[in-house]
Amino acid sequence: MEQRLNISVVVPLYNEEESLRELVAWIDRVAHEHNLTYEIVFIDDGSSDGSWEEIERLKSNYPTIKGIRFARNYGKSAALYCGFAEAEGEVVFTMDADLQDSPDEIPEMRRMILEDGYDLVSGWKKKRYDPAGKRLPSKFFNLTARIVSGIKLHDFNCGLKAYRRRVVKSIEVYGEMHRYIPILAKHAGFKRIGEKVVHHRERKYGVSKFGMERMVKGYLDLITVSFMSHFGRSPMYFFGSLGTIMFLLGGGTTVWVIANKLYKQFNSLPLRPVTDQPLFFVAILTVILGVQLFLAGFLGELINRRSSDRNTYLIDKKID
Repeated sequence: MEQRLNISVVVPLYNEEESLRELVAWIDRVAHEHNLTYEIVFIDDGSSDGSWEEIERLKSNYPTIKGIRFARNYGKSAALYCGFAEAEGEVVFTMDADLQDSPDEIPEMRRMILEDGYDLVSGWKKKRYDPAGKRLPSKFFNLTARIVSGIKLHDFNCGLKAYRRRVVKSIEVYGEMHRYIPILAKHAGFKRIGEKVVHHRERKYGVSKFGMERMVKGYLDLITVSFMSHFGRSPMYFFGSLGTIMFLLGGGTTVWVIANKLYKQFNSLPLRPVTDQPLFFVAILTVILGVQLFLAGFLGELINRRSSDRNTYLIDKKID
């Protein structure tokens, strides 16, 4: 039986030609110093420089390298998805190709997975060398993610993470969801999530790909992953509950407006026509919205019933 590799290092990259040779040599040195069998899985996310050609050159000197090249830029989540599919190591690492993540952290993070029993260990760049325009939004973003998810991590978006192999084979990363892999892992049943302070280095080559567009997409995806975690399998619980509240509120208000009019009419009191009262139209609109939310819940359930993975469950142990 072929022995499984100790570690897989998945490295998504975009225009990082200058740093690749140094990164590979660094990982190779760390692996040999600690007697670890390893592979490096590079995913070239549509680079326009010579990154792919450099990977091909490195392959001749380092047979443990694997490479995937996208025809165009699909984003980091797509790169990680394909990299996870290729990874064969007992413990899978992710790190960026810009040399800001230190491969020297690999042995200790691997120990935390295998000996301390964590399913996922996320790096925490406690001291960062990024510009303030990147650090401050990141702090606010991490605070929001921590509150929404209940996971006590300081740096959800740290590129350096270690995973038990089962974790990366059980989650699906898409969109900008690479920021929320700990949340996806927790939703899949892997709740032993830890954190390790890691050394962060200044960028040596190239420029940062960070921008406000990624920040906005990140928050939208946080809302998405939070909703899917709670209501993904039963959308009626969300839409049906909200629709019921709005229907009852609108219906009750409508009844009150009509009853109030009849009472005043019966007692010969001054009154306004129901159709002259804005509250009546607000109540009718609320009833209509309640019905539409109910229908949205029904549609969600119908779509969910046709989903191919609706009865896919992660089984931890089994006794026959």
